[in-house]
Amino acid sequence: MTYTPIQRLRLVGIAEGISFLVLLGIAMPLKYLWEQPLAVRIVGLIHGLLFLWFCGVLLNAKDAAGWDLKKSGRILVAALLPFGPFVIDRGLRREDEALREKTPT
Repeated sequence: MTYTPIQRLRLVGIAEGISFLVLLGIAMPLKYLWEQPLAVRIVGLIHGLLFLWFCGVLLNAKDAAGWDLKKSGRILVAALLPFGPFVIDRGLRREDEALREKTPT
């Protein structure tokens, strides 16, 4: 299956958002309440790699969709907030559908 740049952004964004929630909701309590720092190391590494991947995919989607820096910046800021990627996902889905309707196959 071939994904559009915005579909890739949505997929990576959801994975990054889940990893962020796992980091905040599971790994951090394990570290600070039960003195298990290994969870933060593992989940933090995974989350960091997913965030870097998200940034790269965002740049690709920005170029493909013709977004300006303001729109791309809002998407980036949303990725920094808990639940942010889930909030912006609906708008990205609509935008991807509209973009695919414009593009001839």
